[in-house]
Amino acid sequence: MVPTQIRIIYGDTDQMGVVYYANYLRFFEAGRTEFLRAKGMRYRDIEAHHRLMLPVTEALVSYRAPARYEDLITVETSLALIRRASARFEYRVHREGELLATGHTTHACVDAEGRVKRMPPELVSALSSGESPAG
Repeated sequence: MVPTQIRIIYGDTDQMGVVYYANYLRFFEAGRTEFLRAKGMRYRDIEAHHRLMLPVTEALVSYRAPARYEDLITVETSLALIRRASARFEYRVHREGELLATGHTTHACVDAEGRVKRMPPELVSALSSGESPAG
């Protein structure tokens, strides 16, 4: 699990003063990006070195309590499942111990033409164990 802190800006909120529901997917992306960094990777390196992309094929958010302007939230990101050509990340969003939302995203592993490709072994190893991928 990798924690990422995010301060809610005014633009993240809706007319009711709470975080707009779709923004949780942005928070998930920020958490996923930091998860990869913690594993010694960056999206752009995966694209450049392996010539692969990880588009979202499924996303789910379950809302429990609202976040508001200027809240400092923490997104906890973990790798739940890695398969031959996909990965699933899970997220827990909380504020000072109060659970605000949970969810997951599933990502396909595809080449530049959108064809499904096998995850390279070094990428699987890095995601699973925390070791940096070779190259």
